Amino acid sequence: MYTFEKSTPVKQKILILNGPNLNLIGSRQTEIYGEQSFEEFLTQLRNSYPDLQIDYNQSNIEGELIDKIQSCDSQYTGVVLNAGGYTHSSVAIADAIFAISVPVIEVHISQPKTRERERYFSLIEKACVGTISGFGLSSYKLAVEHLANDIK
Repeated sequence: MYTFEKSTPVKQKILILNGPNLNLIGSRQTEIYGEQSFEEFLTQLRNSYPDLQIDYNQSNIEGELIDKIQSCDSQYTGVVLNAGGYTHSSVAIADAIFAISVPVIEVHISQPKTRERERYFSLIEKACVGTISGFGLSSYKLAVEHLANDIK
């Protein structure tokens, strides 16, 4: 007689990837980015989505962000990306997003089009499935919510 083991459902794995200076959330320009640290927010976000595995990575180095994006195909079901200042300057990050099959959502804490003119244009938005901006740290939550419901 054959016995079959019940398979454990595979958790969806979402990566939140933050670019330069976003390690300073909670202390940098609090009038724009708020006073809550990203680590505090991340704990709350993970508690809100216990059925998801939410990994987090931050780097101030463009090449490290590209390496992480390139590794996502085999590791993640979705990516939430705040490329920080690289949003407006990095064709290489856009190329890395185009090179993977995992959906990437671009997020911004602030609303870039209400800020300095050099922040108006995103070089990565064409490579992403969508952009969420202007909702503070909740921009990340909205992106995770979309990925969690869209990828099932």
